[in-house]
Amino acid sequence: MSPPPELSVVVPMYDEVAVVDRLVDAVVAELTSLGRSFELICVDDGSRDGTGERLEERAATLPVLVPLRLSRNFGKEAAMAAGLAAARGAAVILMDADLQHPPDLLPQMLARWDEGYDVVNAVKQDRGREGLLYGLAARLFNRLVGRAVDADLRRSSDYKLLDRQVVDVLNACEERNRFFRGLVAWLGFSVAEVPFVVAERAGGRTKWSTSQLVRYTISTLVSFSSLPLRAIAWLGFLTTAFALLLSIQTLWNWARGAAVDGFTTTILAILIMGGAILVCLGVIAAYLAAIYDEIKARPLFVVRSPRRSRAREAPTQTIQSSPAPSDSPAPGTSPGGR
Repeated sequence: MSPPPELSVVVPMYDEVAVVDRLVDAVVAELTSLGRSFELICVDDGSRDGTGERLEERAATLPVLVPLRLSRNFGKEAAMAAGLAAARGAAVILMDADLQHPPDLLPQMLARWDEGYDVVNAVKQDRGREGLLYGLAARLFNRLVGRAVDADLRRSSDYKLLDRQVVDVLNACEERNRFFRGLVAWLGFSVAEVPFVVAERAGGRTKWSTSQLVRYTISTLVSFSSLPLRAIAWLGFLTTAFALLLSIQTLWNWARGAAVDGFTTTILAILIMGGAILVCLGVIAAYLAAIYDEIKARPLFVVRSPRRSRAREAPTQTIQSSPAPSDSPAPGTSPGGR
């Protein structure tokens, strides 16, 4: 087996045949110019438009390209997890396939890694062009999930560079419902940020709709945070406190003869039973939250180890992009837009 490269670039793909060639050529050209050994892992997440076949065609003439084909569409989070598990580099970079994550940002991210940072986040200067409803839903998602993971996700993206020790800890996390940005934020480590402007899609169209984003928000909140359970507990205690105040007012009206016959008994019975039920649900929710946190089996703590010195190796072979076949779009001619 060949020695591990210095860099691994992981790109999840789903129905992205329109941008395969442009992405591969752009990333390979950028990393080749840096003189570092690398591999490009493209994870085909069960595409139905020939993305996997096109990746295998390119890999036949491009040794640094590693196509990884999943048996069906498992979702972006699973595709990223598969790519992280396959990556061998001392640093692993994750980016989207549509070239909205610009490859020319890679040198800046690597420079911050060379300075000693374990995580380099590419953060959005603006969100680019997007629909009003979609933009509002995305902002709501980032605010809600950011509070759940105690991190500012308003400008965050999945465009990240991770040091090998960060990747190893992520791979050790056993939870099935993952939220990549939240897990990286939870781990801590030393973090640097590099701003970028979101470009237009190089081709194809976005795979996210507003309804999908809403479902993803709910799934992420439920799978990553016990906040909904704790909110139920607090709601139970607040409702019980309100019921206590209402009970005092009801008894006061009864004592001064201002209450309707039978009204006081009915109100008190409802308040006592309702309050008791909500308090019990709150206690159950607290225990469920504790069980929920335990079964995720995250490490109790994460130790940041000093980096080992790396002797930087030049690529063992000259990388030359093969000419695209006649049935593939030439660079610069793929349809744009979102």
